[in-house]
Amino acid sequence: MSKKPRRQYTTEQKVALLKRHMVDKVPVSDLCDQENLPPSVFYRWQSQLFENLAAAFSTPATTSGPSKREKEQAHELAQLKARLAKKDEVIAEISAEYVNLKKELGDP
Repeated sequence: MSKKPRRQYTTEQKVALLKRHMVDKVPVSDLCDQENLPPSVFYRWQSQLFENLAAAFSTPATTSGPSKREKEQAHELAQLKARLAKKDEVIAEISAEYVNLKKELGDP
């Protein structure tokens, strides 16, 4: 008994079959017979379609500007840069005081 290789459907082919069923009202049994496709596979595609349908109506993050997470990260980055600059200033001030003290005490 030899197995037939699985047929790979592209996204476009899946969409076309689902559209024929939903828009053109072609029965699932007819579609599956024409394509030699198990009905369970067709219904799995249909389930995936409905699970991901909300994405079709949401606005892409790239067109609406930076996401909330990106804004939070940018704010956090700005805070960290400010803290780092303040630390650099403190280190420079302490180093200058150290050099002056060494000069006053006469250390080489």
